[in-house]
Amino acid sequence: MKIANLSPDSKIWIYQSNRKFTDSEVAQITEKGSEFISLWNSHGNMLKAAIEVKHNLFVIFGVDEIQAKASGCSIDKSVAFIKEIEARLKVSLLDRMQIAYKKEDEITSSHLMEFELQLKSGHLNENTIVFNNLVTTKEEFDSSWELPVKDSWHKSLL
Repeated sequence: MKIANLSPDSKIWIYQSNRKFTDSEVAQITEKGSEFISLWNSHGNMLKAAIEVKHNLFVIFGVDEIQAKASGCSIDKSVAFIKEIEARLKVSLLDRMQIAYKKEDEITSSHLMEFELQLKSGHLNENTIVFNNLVTTKEEFDSSWELPVKDSWHKSLL
């Protein structure tokens, strides 16, 4: 299942890598992720879930909670899966201080402090497109994942 096929109120979790994945790594994540979600359950109830890699940089989980709600234990299992990817591919996916943004139609990322310096120096501005990895629902993902700094939480860094 694709993230696009989940209902608007589905839960979303976004994990950003500290580097871009190769196409081979994306294939590995997709294969292992499909295996994971085919067995992913919450207290014995199968979760209607999706996993995708976007822009070779983001691993995104989605759960449509109409069928079954994701419990603390099931969420812990997904974090364990993310940690397995980190170990296998030697990447960091849990560093929330990395900010992804578009610069000249390329997606790049930098540490929050470096991103703030680039904003203050004028290398980036309020119209720079950023990725808001704090979205929590499919509806928010569709409408507010990619947006200008001026319309995101990042505006506090201006």
